[in-house]
Amino acid sequence: MADPAKRAWQRMLSGRRLDLLNPTPVDIEVQDIAHGLSFVARWNGQTRGDWAYTVAEHSILVERIFTDITLDPDPRWRLAALLHDAPEYVIGDMISPVKSALGREYGEMDQRISAAVHRRFGLPVQIPAPVKRDIKSADRISAWIEAVHIAGFTRPEANRLFRLPKSADAEGYSIRLRPPLETRQAFLQRFELIVSLMDGNGA
Repeated sequence: MADPAKRAWQRMLSGRRLDLLNPTPVDIEVQDIAHGLSFVARWNGQTRGDWAYTVAEHSILVERIFTDITLDPDPRWRLAALLHDAPEYVIGDMISPVKSALGREYGEMDQRISAAVHRRFGLPVQIPAPVKRDIKSADRISAWIEAVHIAGFTRPEANRLFRLPKSADAEGYSIRLRPPLETRQAFLQRFELIVSLMDGNGA
């Protein structure tokens, strides 16, 4: 009989049961991702405003920045940008110093869940290096914007810590703070738009 103390799965509101150590694409639903990410606070919740700035909101911003800095991006890579932090819907968001302290185990779990998410939505497990680099640039620009506008960092601090890519324009974007329900709906709408483009049905 299995030891319940060693349980490594999470039951989702969709009814799916995701094994965190051996995740499979069949147990992943975008509604669960959107719901979870809309309640996970960035910056450990240490942000200005009446609502937490969530990973779902961050993901929407990263996809927007990625689309802006990439010339005519393939919709698949836009989806990869939107889902770049998808594993955090079950393992949470941890600031970089904590991730470093936890070491290899956290990173490996993140990678396993990310691979299952990619397979579930028709993306390659390993995306091309140039695309990965552009998503990382968009992620860094988003972090700089968040740090300066809602997380209490000065511009010199943000410049030193987040190292904006050369020629990056971080001034034309704004931060959205809104209730989780609205963020969840916005994430799902963005997902559906991108998937429609992948299917050739988008405008």
